Amino acid sequence: MRTALLEQYADELYDALKSCKPLAPLTERDPSLTLEEAYQIQLRIVARRLDADRERIVGKKIGVTSKVVMDLLKVNQPDFGHLTSGMLREDGAAIPVASLIAPKAEGEIAFVLKEDLCGPGITMADVLRATEYVLPCFEIVDSRIADWKIKIQDTVADNASSALFVLGDAAIDPRELDLALVGMTLELNGEIVATGAGAAALNHPANAVAWLANTLGHLDMPLKAGEVILSGSLATMVPVKAGDNLRISLGGIGSAGVRFV
Repeated sequence: MRTALLEQYADELYDALKSCKPLAPLTERDPSLTLEEAYQIQLRIVARRLDADRERIVGKKIGVTSKVVMDLLKVNQPDFGHLTSGMLREDGAAIPVASLIAPKAEGEIAFVLKEDLCGPGITMADVLRATEYVLPCFEIVDSRIADWKIKIQDTVADNASSALFVLGDAAIDPRELDLALVGMTLELNGEIVATGAGAAALNHPANAVAWLANTLGHLDMPLKAGEVILSGSLATMVPVKAGDNLRISLGGIGSAGVRFV
């Protein structure tokens, strides 16, 4: 009975993704929903994207990496979601707002792996050795839960509230600079609206990737060479609307842009 209910929730979230019509929070409808069950829902949604939409897994995203968000969602660890080929957009892409529900943009550092990372036991040094390069990234988050009224189970079930991601065209060896000290500015229509630093992601973005590798290791799911790993937002989320132009600049790494139409 419980398995059928989780499949129903997943199908509802998938339909909400396709129709851009949000749902009431799952945790309001089902207060007993556990975090483990939420990840089961997430996996079913991803499976539907791979099957029905002919997408493929290209990486992972890490969310809830700041203490402020952890406190907001009443958790003491990050969460993760899956990136598919259908979510990737090019630097400078024009994204139709009508294809989303309540989008927000986050500036992040993305890691591209050259080696598999199989936890547990992965350290920050292991992550840096296994990384081919890092680059600036926008994650466009969106919630299929109405009005972003989410608890941790809601966002996890909803593929960690991920929608799209935009990669910049700069590729830097992460061993050439201290990623914790990398400064970020996020501009909205030419005005700086957010600033941050690499340390915002679990004190160092590579720590966030190590957390993910170790968490997935307990599930016998390695991070694979070639995958893109979004290491977590470096500042607050910025709500966006049609006509908005955004640019992220990361000191020593480069920049990326995206616009909404």
